[in-house]
Amino acid sequence: MADKLENKKNRMLLTGNEAIARAAYEAGVAVATAYPGTPSTEILENISKYKNIYCQWSVNEKVALEVASGASIAGSRTLVAMKHVGLNVAADPFMTLSYTGVTGGLVIINADDPCMHSSQNEQDNRFYAKFAKVPLLEPSDSQEALDMVKNAFEISEKFDTPVLVRTTTRISHSRSLVNVNPATVYTPVKYVKNSQKYVMIPAYGRQRHLFVLQRWEKLQKLCEQSLYSRIYKPQSSKQSRAAYKETGIITSGVSFQYAREVFENIEILKLNMTNPVCRDRIASFAEGKKLLIIIEELEPFIEESVRLLNLKAEIVGKEFFPAYGELGIEALEKAYSRLFGTGTSTVSPGKNEEKRSVPAGNTDAAVMAEDLQYTDNENKQKISGILNGLPSRPPVLCAGCPHRSVFHILKKLKTAVMGDIGCYTLSVLPPLNSLDSCLCMGAGIGQALGMEKADASFKNRVVSVIGDSTFFHSGITATIDNAYNNGTNLIIVLDNGTTAMTGHQDHPGTGKTLNSSSAIALKPEDFAMAAGIKHIKVVDPYKLRKLETVIKEELSRDEMSFIVCRRICVLIEKDKKLPVAYIDQHNCRECGLCLKFGCPAIEFKDGKYSINSILCTGCGVCVDICKFKAIGTVK
Repeated sequence: MADKLENKKNRMLLTGNEAIARAAYEAGVAVATAYPGTPSTEILENISKYKNIYCQWSVNEKVALEVASGASIAGSRTLVAMKHVGLNVAADPFMTLSYTGVTGGLVIINADDPCMHSSQNEQDNRFYAKFAKVPLLEPSDSQEALDMVKNAFEISEKFDTPVLVRTTTRISHSRSLVNVNPATVYTPVKYVKNSQKYVMIPAYGRQRHLFVLQRWEKLQKLCEQSLYSRIYKPQSSKQSRAAYKETGIITSGVSFQYAREVFENIEILKLNMTNPVCRDRIASFAEGKKLLIIIEELEPFIEESVRLLNLKAEIVGKEFFPAYGELGIEALEKAYSRLFGTGTSTVSPGKNEEKRSVPAGNTDAAVMAEDLQYTDNENKQKISGILNGLPSRPPVLCAGCPHRSVFHILKKLKTAVMGDIGCYTLSVLPPLNSLDSCLCMGAGIGQALGMEKADASFKNRVVSVIGDSTFFHSGITATIDNAYNNGTNLIIVLDNGTTAMTGHQDHPGTGKTLNSSSAIALKPEDFAMAAGIKHIKVVDPYKLRKLETVIKEELSRDEMSFIVCRRICVLIEKDKKLPVAYIDQHNCRECGLCLKFGCPAIEFKDGKYSINSILCTGCGVCVDICKFKAIGTVK
């Protein structure tokens, strides 16, 4: 009797959203983010009841995912929730997160809304998982919602991937009994800087794409495990079972509940993981069957995957089930009647060609690996000879680039630098080696907030950097999010007065439109002031010592700070006559510090340090770099 009472105490009647919140608690989640949207809203509202989890409303789903990714990079388990159209907003960071992977587990809850109970469309977001090559789990009740979210964290960390858990309105808001457990004691992973994993410049991104393809092969093996699919035998009499033994149903999510109730005399294969699809398991289930019925809401996602397997059985799906709205008992009963009850079915099992096996080998990763090699040895030798004779030309910030000073100082101060898309992303390369992360446009600001919320030790040592054009693109919302959620990190806007990386196009801060008409020149510092940020500084990055003093001062604060480093792009002012720098060989101690600054005008040749007067733009920053006053300027 005592055991029965104890079991009752461990059971709760929960909605799917409440069960997901409970899963976050039991899995040891440290940070949870979201933007409210039906049918996912109650997830964060319920997580907020667990006081050991930091949770926040973000200004939109993109920023919510970026904050979550920062917390994951810091080593904590993180959950982010949104409705289906929210993933449209978050698609930019989502797609690249598949490349970077995670440190602490990162699970994205995506709540679709068939029938548009509270939405402007009823898109089927399972295709996002396929697009990004990330695993997708689909619970069919509250218990599975809890179990699958917990399992999703394990998958995320084992396979270095974000995981998508797709619910629908019916799962989100329906209640069922759930077995609950104590919280897991999760020890965050210690943060180790890994720029090649988290900074997606093209050279690193290509490596990570190959990793994604190799990971996909492993996930295809994972989905074949019994945990990720289950066969339900018919519950009817032996006579009924015999009559329908050549028919099978494949389904997932809430559609399984309807299928089991209406098609009770037919064997059902329920898929818990629907991306990737368990090809071997489906092929085995189809053996001896003449008809396979695919039951799913909205798009023929599973149906398309099953048809690609070239099975011998006849496959039917959307001919009998609508591609819009929610399924229900009535819709399935009509389909059952058409298939078996009235004789009007158009299905003719057994007409397909002989089964063709799914090709093995020549996987995407294997093909890509082959493509990366030369197949013609003679051409390979010729090309290698040519390449060996060429000097190395790694991408580098221009001589006199105003961004260089910032990264020189941040490296010196040993801060974690969450970067962004622009010329300044090149600061990840030697000798600056400054960036810790670069995910997508505007992401660095949100990631910095996520890091400090996940790990208090990052307070006063995490910085986000963003260009002026990128700030107007998607940095304003992230800045508002930091201010609203009481961030204490430092945001640095690198304002060079143009969209430099793509060829010096105008933007809202330049005072000109595309057709060269005059316009209002907006200033990043004005947006920071409007967001309520108190500590705002505008500094000329060519004034190295003053800039270092300001950065140190703002990093030491307990409140959020905002620095604008304003200096026009050196390529726009390249014709301006300025004194060029030189190195006094008598005073030079040959310490090499000037070379570590990374300016291409500073050279080491024939055992001596010198400055190429042709490349020098006259910025004068190197004068402040030299400790021994060996660098001067001359007209």
